[in-house]
Amino acid sequence: MKILVVEDEEKLASAIKEGLEKKGFSADTIDDGEKALTRMSLHRDDYDIIILDLMLPSLDGLEVTKQAREMGVTTPIIILTARAETDTKVELLTTGADDYLVKPFSFDELLARIQALLRRPTETKEAVLTIQDIVLNPTDRTVRKANVPIALTLKEFSLLEYLMRHPNEVVNREDLLAHLWDFNYDSFSNVVDVHVKNLRRKLDGKAGKSVLETVRGVGYRIRE
Repeated sequence: MKILVVEDEEKLASAIKEGLEKKGFSADTIDDGEKALTRMSLHRDDYDIIILDLMLPSLDGLEVTKQAREMGVTTPIIILTARAETDTKVELLTTGADDYLVKPFSFDELLARIQALLRRPTETKEAVLTIQDIVLNPTDRTVRKANVPIALTLKEFSLLEYLMRHPNEVVNREDLLAHLWDFNYDSFSNVVDVHVKNLRRKLDGKAGKSVLETVRGVGYRIRE
């Protein structure tokens, strides 16, 4: 899962990014409203959640949200605001925000809001993913194969989850980098191949045929 954090308070942005990455998310940070709107427009399919500060340079969070929705960006948006007035909250929600959080807030509360949005039925994301004999539970971050628990790293879990959400599709390395790694990550790195190799080893054990296919020159696929 990948999250865009739009916050001009450097310490807060860094703290949110660090907290999210410790929980297995990938996170990009931007400190300007106009730059955020451009990123949201050009990379709208890269992010699962957008965390957006209300008070930003160039364009405030309200205007960013309004213009993003007008451009057809449907990614859930959580607004961070220091204003607790009811009118402000109503305006945020009617403009297109999915949720808001009043500063100061705890990271645990932010995480709970993120998880609640990711569970929304409108997102068409199943609570538990099952392909063949692999069962992945995003809520408690567990994976079982043939009912045997499989211990995965945070990045391996995210990789498997992304592939399982796109069954029978060939997912290329660029898509995996865009969704699971930092925006500035080196696209020429072999980090995707290394993680896929480790994930395949853990899933297959001593089995002959792998559930995780390599489509040479293109990417990877999990078949139902």
